[in-house]
Amino acid sequence: MDRLKELEAQSVYILREAYARIDPMAMLWSLGKDSNVMVWLARKAFFGHVPFPVLHVDTGKKFKEMYEFRERYAKEWGLNLLVMDCPPLEEIDPSLPPAARSAARKTAGLRRAIEAYELKGIVAGIRRDEQATRAKERVFSPRDLSGTWDFRDQPPEFWDQYKTDFPPGTHVRIHPLLHWTEVDIWRYIQREDIPVVPLYFAREGKRYRSLGDQDITSPIESNAATIEEIIAELETTKTSERAGRAMDHEREDAFERLRVDGYM
Repeated sequence: MDRLKELEAQSVYILREAYARIDPMAMLWSLGKDSNVMVWLARKAFFGHVPFPVLHVDTGKKFKEMYEFRERYAKEWGLNLLVMDCPPLEEIDPSLPPAARSAARKTAGLRRAIEAYELKGIVAGIRRDEQATRAKERVFSPRDLSGTWDFRDQPPEFWDQYKTDFPPGTHVRIHPLLHWTEVDIWRYIQREDIPVVPLYFAREGKRYRSLGDQDITSPIESNAATIEEIIAELETTKTSERAGRAMDHEREDAFERLRVDGYM
């Protein structure tokens, strides 16, 4: 529990720093477990109210349970919800593998949102333990205005000291969950009783460990039907969290290409 308190305090500090220094900004809300924790932390950081918009970059291919969740909790949590539709697949780089090309629609949709709302910052719920490329990220990550990321040109962050003063024309990604793990997320959901999409819980021997588009996300074999059982499963599993994401099984460089191009 002490670890959860420390994680919560650090994330709340990051969110308050971002809000004080970057304007305008928005928080990505993918409707998954991580982004729900992030919204919850923002509500804690600002006394029950999220003072900036939450942005859903919508591919139109999410599970119906995810759309139902979005409509319900956007109202219950009093969120200023922005929805940006993604461009069709035909507008996306055909040299990408099929699943990565489909996922790249989100990058294009996010760029449209950044331009439409003139956003100087985006808060995103990525974690270092999810994927090797994400381990190279910083909490405050500078990009160019198109969102392009150069992992070789990132500011040092020692002892929780973050660089937040960037030159004009810089777009910043803020990652308040970067230091969390998958088990931390579920323990925090358990402690705080945070709502999540029911697809995370097992039915007929399968559940979703990571949620994306229906056509590029598959369930895993699992009988974990409660949060307690999910935590117990994660404490022993050696399977990657993103094992059900089709693009993670394509060419080795596909995910890094997406990330450099601005994919979250």
